[in-house]
Order: sequence, then C-alpha cells, then structure tokens
Amino acid sequence: MEKDLNQDKNQDQKPLDEAETNTDSNDAKTKDQTPEEKILKLEDKVARTLAEMENQRRRYEKEKEEAFEYGGFNFALEALNLIDNLERAKQSLLNDQELKDSKALKKTLEHFDILNNDLISIFSKNNIKPIVSIGKKLDPNLHQAMMEIEDDHKDPGTIVQEIQKGFTIKDRLLRPALVGVSKKLNKNDKKSEQNQEKSGNK
Repeated sequence: MEKDLNQDKNQDQKPLDEAETNTDSNDAKTKDQTPEEKILKLEDKVARTLAEMENQRRRYEKEKEEAFEYGGFNFALEALNLIDNLERAKQSLLNDQELKDSKALKKTLEHFDILNNDLISIFSKNNIKPIVSIGKKLDPNLHQAMMEIEDDHKDPGTIVQEIQKGFTIKDRLLRPALVGVSKKLNKNDKKSEQNQEKSGNK
C-alpha cells in the first residue's frame, strides 16, 4: 500500500515539475530578450489586438446592415400568402358555373384586382417585387420547374405557365416562382398529330 501511495505521489509531482521547468525556461527567454525585442513583441501584440477589434467591428456593422435590410424577410414571406389566397379565391369564383357572366362576379373580380394591385404596390415600396416568368428562359436562381409542357412553338426550357408567383426582396430571392416549362414534342407524338391532321382534312 505504501509503495502504491509513493508511486501516486511521484506521478502527481511529475507534471508540476515539468510545468515549473517550462515557466522557468519562459522567464529565462524573457530575461534574455533585449528591450528592443520586448518592444517589438508588444507592438506585434497590440497590432494583432487592433486587427481583431477592427474585424469584429466590421462583422458587427455587416450584421447590423443585414438586420436593417432584410429584417422583415420572414414577415414578407408570410405576407405573400395574402396574394396567393386572393388568387385562389379569384379562380374559385371564375370556376363557379352559377356566377359565370353575372354582374356580381364582374364587380367582385374588380374588387379583387384592386386589392391585389394595392398589395403589390405596398410590396414594391418595400423592395419586394414579383418575378416576371412567362416567356422567359428557366433560371434556377429565380424559378422552380414543376412540370414540362409539350410545345413545338417555344424553345425548350421556356416558361409557358406560372403556377405560383415568385418574389425577390432587394437583391435576394424571397420565394421562387413555380412554373411549367416547354419541351419539344416526341417524334411519336408528332406523327400521331400529323396523322390526326391528315384524317381531319379528309
């Protein structure tokens, strides 16, 4: 038991002895330095500290600017639901057979358009702008293709249908536009189309 205790004491003492030796060597190094070397070392430390403080200040400024510029990002994203719901309600009314071609429907749709235009105007004043999609080439940074539509009159990858309007906030994407893009007709489809045309002409 005594042997074990002595061994433990010796093990505990070793790291302390090493630490003391390191401290002594550091002190010796410091004592060996000339005043000029000490000044250079202190100047280096001060320069590093100042550089770190400057980097921290720039980081803080950038975060502050971003918070000011894009602080309403989430609110704006949620507010887009208003435009979506207005569009859905409008489509629902247009598809209602009982209301079709009625004066009430015409008047209601006019009010819907006024509300929609007002919302778009408010968004525009706050740098939230709709993405123009129809007729444009698919841009993965702005659009998300949801389907392909066969169209021989348009170049492949041209947007021919907008499923959900996309928006940007300043120079950032707020929400991508969900779109349908054109693709060339298959050869088999072309042949069947031509056959149908021929049979129709007969």
